[in-house]
Amino acid sequence: VQLQACGGGLVQAGGSLRLSCAASGSISSIAAVGWYRQAPGKQREVVARIFSGGTTNYADSVKGRFTISRDNAKNTVYLQMSSLEPEDTAVYYCNVKQLVALTVYDYWGQGTQVTVSS
Repeated sequence: VQLQACGGGLVQAGGSLRLSCAASGSISSIAAVGWYRQAPGKQREVVARIFSGGTTNYADSVKGRFTISRDNAKNTVYLQMSSLEPEDTAVYYCNVKQLVALTVYDYWGQGTQVTVSS
């Protein structure tokens, strides 16, 4: 599985961005897709995930502001980010969890920088 993320950039506080992540390769048995982020000096954290059945979950810090969605026909997952805050500044990574023979394999995109100015 190869992942190509894009859509990051510089935005003022209160603004919006939409991240996209296109998957290619052997795309089957996907258990979940999601977005993670890593700010300087901090550990990578989950932002939002969408599971194979359609269930979503979000980090408390982004609930009500971010929306994860997917387009199965395009093998693409999106993260719509609104009401952005300087604390959202980080490198955002898309992730795919693939379940093969009871083993979960993690695949990561290259990361896209999101910078929110105050």
